[in-house]
Amino acid sequence: MRRSRREPLNLVLATCTVRDWQRGDEPSLVRHANNHGIWRCLRDAFPHPYTMADARRWVEYALRTEQEFAWAIAADGFAAGAIGLKPGWDVHRFNAEIGFWLGEEFWGRGIMTDAVRAVTEHAFASLGFHRLYAEVFAFNATSARVLEKAGYEREGVLRASAFKAGQRVDQLLYARVRA
Repeated sequence: MRRSRREPLNLVLATCTVRDWQRGDEPSLVRHANNHGIWRCLRDAFPHPYTMADARRWVEYALRTEQEFAWAIAADGFAAGAIGLKPGWDVHRFNAEIGFWLGEEFWGRGIMTDAVRAVTEHAFASLGFHRLYAEVFAFNATSARVLEKAGYEREGVLRASAFKAGQRVDQLLYARVRA
């Protein structure tokens, strides 16, 4: 059985902390999320430009929701990115999709790999998931590499499966299954 989203999470790692969103994270969220390069690699539900109103809505949503698992990635004491799980339902109830992004000034430090590894282990050990997966735009080699370093295996290519920035794009399907 999965835990309630309301139970606090605070995974202190060597490079960052994965924690619950907090009121006061909004300015840092806007600073790091308002980046075309980040938007380009995420689904269209992620707004661009990213405004203070968007940040307020997100933090309030993250604080009140019971079904989604959404956390801040804090680095240097500030919310610098996000990581989350979207649980499946019905016959997919032991699966979850993992998604993540990190502010550009923090790239290249191993932060995202550490966060993905930690959240994956947490999802398997504490949340009852048996399989996590991610769909990465084929042009996003950096996120694909993060997943590979975190123990995910490429399962296939979803040809022309998404429409992003005015173009049809392939997606790479990665997954990790609990042993």
